[in-house]
Amino acid sequence: MNAIASRKLTLADISDVRAYERERSEFRARVSELKRRRRVALGTIITVLFENRDTIRFQIQEMSRAENLATDAAIQDELDTYNPMIPELGQLRATLFIELTSDDQMREWLSKLVDVQHHVVLRLSDGQEIRASTDQRHESQLTREHVTSAVHYLEFALTPAQIKSFSGDVVLAIDHPMYREASDLSASTLEELRRDLEA
Repeated sequence: MNAIASRKLTLADISDVRAYERERSEFRARVSELKRRRRVALGTIITVLFENRDTIRFQIQEMSRAENLATDAAIQDELDTYNPMIPELGQLRATLFIELTSDDQMREWLSKLVDVQHHVVLRLSDGQEIRASTDQRHESQLTREHVTSAVHYLEFALTPAQIKSFSGDVVLAIDHPMYREASDLSASTLEELRRDLEA
């Protein structure tokens, strides 16, 4: 099995509810620490979480637990939904969250931030920029003309040369007209993301 194919989850990777309960506490703690290293705050209301195989397995396990999914067909539906979020070689995939805590904030910001998913960019230390793209199927479900969703799914595709430059001062930024923020990626985040790109 090649490196790309092996990243995707299969039915064999998803524990049934009883087995998951036995591992849940330890797995949840491990994924919480993993997410800490893979999460980047952009300003006060936007967070980007770079996904990998473990974060997506956790998502599927928790969905299966909450909804008591017990058949292979039901689990396969979750795999079909979330497997595309696992990055393939040379890719980074991420979930963007607009974190709003009140109805007033939602009314204000979800209309201001229409098209925000097309304004997320990685800036490499050598000056190159990689702009996020989106899955058209997801995007058509998430965004309407005058209001955006609080969740977006992003993909960054890097060339081999860009992967070599993925070190030092790497910045994640949003250049939306209504929201301009940037954050330097920490050393631990860079290490995590290099694994996604290279291995």
